[in-house]
This record gives sequence, structure tokens and C-alpha cells, in this order.
Amino acid sequence: MYMRSVAADEITKMVKEMCIEANHFLSKDMECTLSKAVHSEKSSLGKQILNQLQENLTIAKEEMIPICQDTGMAVVFAEVGQDVHVEGSWIGAAINEGVRQGYQEGFLRKSVVGCPIERINTKDNTPAVIHYEIVPGDQIKLTLAPKGFGSENMSRIFMLKPADGIEGIKNAVLTAVKDAGPNACPPMVVGVGIGGTFEKCAMLAKQALTRPVDCRSDIPYIKDMEEELLADINASGIGPGGLGGTTTALAVNINTYPTHIAGLPVAVNICCHVNRHCMRII
Repeated sequence: MYMRSVAADEITKMVKEMCIEANHFLSKDMECTLSKAVHSEKSSLGKQILNQLQENLTIAKEEMIPICQDTGMAVVFAEVGQDVHVEGSWIGAAINEGVRQGYQEGFLRKSVVGCPIERINTKDNTPAVIHYEIVPGDQIKLTLAPKGFGSENMSRIFMLKPADGIEGIKNAVLTAVKDAGPNACPPMVVGVGIGGTFEKCAMLAKQALTRPVDCRSDIPYIKDMEEELLADINASGIGPGGLGGTTTALAVNINTYPTHIAGLPVAVNICCHVNRHCMRII
């Protein structure tokens, strides 16, 4: 049986580069969407804030300064082909070594504490949060999303009843966004997970944030819900920086999964206006 070998060092190098890239450069989809928001924003103060955010992004790119002082906790989605063998180290160790090198060599803030109670800083931003999925093929696809905690702390899970339906889902998302207000550094990107179980819907919401913001769901009624929620959120008046305006969110991305007849789990994971993420295949 054919088995492709990938060196652990190659994975480490790739993750290191991704940590530096994601923290210094906005993804193309986010850059384009933010530029459009500057022109469509109705509030003069909101437009001023959006222009300042763009200026910050330009400085970060030109001077290699992190987009945000909170360089986040590294979240990695690892889709590992079943026909791949990693040589030299375990894949988890290779990824964490890449995070360690990326945050140290990139002079990125180290924000991870080794124990949530004792709260002693690990001093290299490890360990990362790694979600593994075994998939067909002989490639490894890594998606890195450094997640700042201003927005992460605004996350919510709602265990709805099936009878709550689409309106219940929309009310849950709007409740989470309105409760977040300025704390999530709007304009935000809203990731929503619907279905599965308690933990699965949270995973879906987190992964939804890595989908390009200019790409809508290919399920027609989910696409409609994404567009309706975006319009409702932008009508909330929270606006850029939470100071009022018509651009509270840049996108609403919804992922779904089958669920139990007795449940309707809904998770909302909000990300700030930079929504850092990058993807590479090895």
C-alpha cells in the first residue's frame, strides 16, 4: 500500500511561517471586504474608524508589526490524509514547535498560560489548540487561526429546542452579538455552528470563521440566513469600534451538521475585524 512520507521539520517550518504571516498580513478576502465597508459605511465617525483600521493594517504590513497587540492563541485545523506518514516526530509536536518558533522569531506576544488556575505563562505561546481530522488522500492541509480573546470571550452556546427553528437560531445569534457590543472589536466576523452536539457546534462555529468572508454557504436556506443575519446585525447600530454606524459585521458564516431529534445546538464564535487565518497544504 502506498504511503507518502512528510518530514516533521517541514511541518514545523510551515507552521512557523503561517504564525508570522497571519499576525502581520490580512487575508485577501478580509482586506477586500474591509475596503468595501469604508465606502458603504453611512456614519462619518464609523467611516473615520474604518479608515484608521486600514491605516493600521498598512503600517503593520510595511513595518512588519503585528496587526494587533493580542497575537492570540494558535488554533490549528489539521486535515491529515490517511496515506501520509509523518517522519521524525509526532505531528502534534511538529505543529507546536512551529508555533513556538513562529511566536519567538516573529516577536509575537506570548499569551498562553500553562494552567488556567495557576496561570503561569509558558513563554512561547504553546500549546496550540489542534483539531485533527483524518481525510482521504496523501496530503496534510493546515489552517491556522490565531484567536485573540477580546472576541473569543464573547462566544456563546445555546442549546435550543427543535421547535425554536430558524427564528430561534437568528434570535440566539443576534443576542450573542448585541451582548458582545464593542468588546469584540467590531466590525466583526460572526461564525455560527448549528447542529451536532454541544462540542461539535462550537467546532463548527470556530471553523466557519476560516471560510472566506466573500463565500456564502452553498445551501440555499443557510445562505439566506447568513445574509438576513448580516443585515440585522448591521442594523443594530453598534458600528465600528462600538461607536455607532452601519458596519457592525463584515460577514456571517454558518456551518451545519446533522443532530439528534431532540436537540438544536447553536454556537456563536465572534472574531474581530482582522479575523486572522491562513491555510497551506503540504
